[in-house]
Amino acid sequence: MADIEATSVSEEGYTTESEIGGEWQLVVDALSEDGPDPNQVLAADYASCYVPALRVAAQQTGYDDIGRVEVEVEADLDEDDDLEAIEFTVHTEAALGEDVQEVVELGEEICHVHSALIDELHADITLEDDAF
Repeated sequence: MADIEATSVSEEGYTTESEIGGEWQLVVDALSEDGPDPNQVLAADYASCYVPALRVAAQQTGYDDIGRVEVEVEADLDEDDDLEAIEFTVHTEAALGEDVQEVVELGEEICHVHSALIDELHADITLEDDAF
């Protein structure tokens, strides 16, 4: 048995419905009519993976709770509509002071999506602490 199992079905057109892990549903539409397109899903997934990695990184750096975390994601596409660049602006409720860069880099090391992507596509991450 695989660690991750999903079934993706496209009855017609460019919309794909996926069942993930036997209990989760995800609709992805290449035309962005019935749901987000694959690039939008990847950008959001990357941010969704980075947030818990950032929390773990902050804990490992001595911060018990960094409070609310919000990530603004911007992604650029090339002329073929392939992702070319991703940028995160991360806002944390807690002030991280001089530890910001260490927490960002440790979060990158912990994030599974970051590890899976080619180097050229890794997000350029800016963290704005004490934001709320």
